[in-house]
Amino acid sequence: MKFLIDDADITKIREIYEYYPVDGVTTNPSILAKAGGSPQEVLREIRSFIGQEADIHVQVVSRKAEAMAAEAQIIREALGERTYIKVPVVPEGLKAIRMLSAEGYLITATAIYTPMQAFLAAKAGADFAAPYVNRIDNLGADGVETAKTIHDMFVKNNCKTEVLAASFKNARQVSELCRYGVGGVTVGADLIKSFLQNDSVTAAVDAFCADFEGLCGKEKTMSDIFL
Repeated sequence: MKFLIDDADITKIREIYEYYPVDGVTTNPSILAKAGGSPQEVLREIRSFIGQEADIHVQVVSRKAEAMAAEAQIIREALGERTYIKVPVVPEGLKAIRMLSAEGYLITATAIYTPMQAFLAAKAGADFAAPYVNRIDNLGADGVETAKTIHDMFVKNNCKTEVLAASFKNARQVSELCRYGVGGVTVGADLIKSFLQNDSVTAAVDAFCADFEGLCGKEKTMSDIFL
């Protein structure tokens, strides 16, 4: 299962990479706008930091399939072979997915709100389909269940495409999809950090350290007692 950072802030990406086991970075035009600066410089800096073997997902912004394909070529040339081209699942996007798949591109179908969008993207040749979990919730549906339905649809139809769920608001949404075994999740840096923010865990660690210091002396560790 892939676990990616949904962010373009290089400071946050560096921090997450220091502590957490992640597989790469996803971006979109809105995330790049939030990060500020020149998009090409931001994306090049991310690629330079995460290395050529990690996944980076970059979205096309053209409206016509042929222009999307041309844009994809430039993106891949600039950022390397492990670059997933994100394509919105609209009619022109489906056409572009078919074109790019035939050329061997890595493709993430995005802007997915319904299972049929995802199924059509899979038939067109996408590697990942990215349902917007919390945005689906905001429309009155169930984003987690929609992602599960898409996963089941792929499995039952022997599709190579996997779910890369996106747009999360809380840890419960992410946890449910990890437990279900979807292909991957992409999560904002701040939400990733919240996964380990637990007062009970902090209190337990503090108690362990206090007990050991009471036994062996202040600021003593296992390294000290075995010297």
